[in-house]
Amino acid sequence: MGIYERKQREKEQRKIGIINAARKVFSNKGFNTATIEEIAMEAELSPGTLYLYFKGKEELHTSLSIEILKHLADEIQKVVGQDISAEEKIKRFCDVFIDMYEYDSNILINLFHLQSGETLKNLSDEFLQQIKTHSTMAHGAMVDVIKEGIDQGIFIEEHPVVLADILWSSYAGVVLWVDSKRVLNSQKDFVKSTLKTAFKIILKGLKKK
Repeated sequence: MGIYERKQREKEQRKIGIINAARKVFSNKGFNTATIEEIAMEAELSPGTLYLYFKGKEELHTSLSIEILKHLADEIQKVVGQDISAEEKIKRFCDVFIDMYEYDSNILINLFHLQSGETLKNLSDEFLQQIKTHSTMAHGAMVDVIKEGIDQGIFIEEHPVVLADILWSSYAGVVLWVDSKRVLNSQKDFVKSTLKTAFKIILKGLKKK
């Protein structure tokens, strides 16, 4: 390995270390309370060095959101490749969605906020392209499963893109709405149970009578 390759690898490893440190600090302190100085300390770097990789904590938070979106897209595509029925794949999507919420609910919620129209306008072209790429992968995989169910005569004959939109927006809506209720009662978290109920209803609606 040459000097250039080694430096590039070290740079990438340092970037990963910063992202991991940011995830820990954001999880412990919340986005608004966390500071760049605390993230730099967790990463065992100076704030100046951290700024060589990220413009600020907003860009770091966005990077974490893109990371979880990529992870979500990868897991959805794994379900598509399984040798099971289209109906069972929809059920597995629900499991994947719940796993993502348990993995890091705060970052997932930020991802859904990022995907709103006004927020997207404020992102850099690089981040916007990454969100578009991974969103297309995730959404496209869901469309494929719904088309599979329609072709098999299992699902209703509606436009698969529209049905996939309903599936994704139901996920985002449940997470954002039910999680917001925890402000009133922090001891209760009904997101997982509500997602399971939502998917039972959606799957029932998808299936032909």
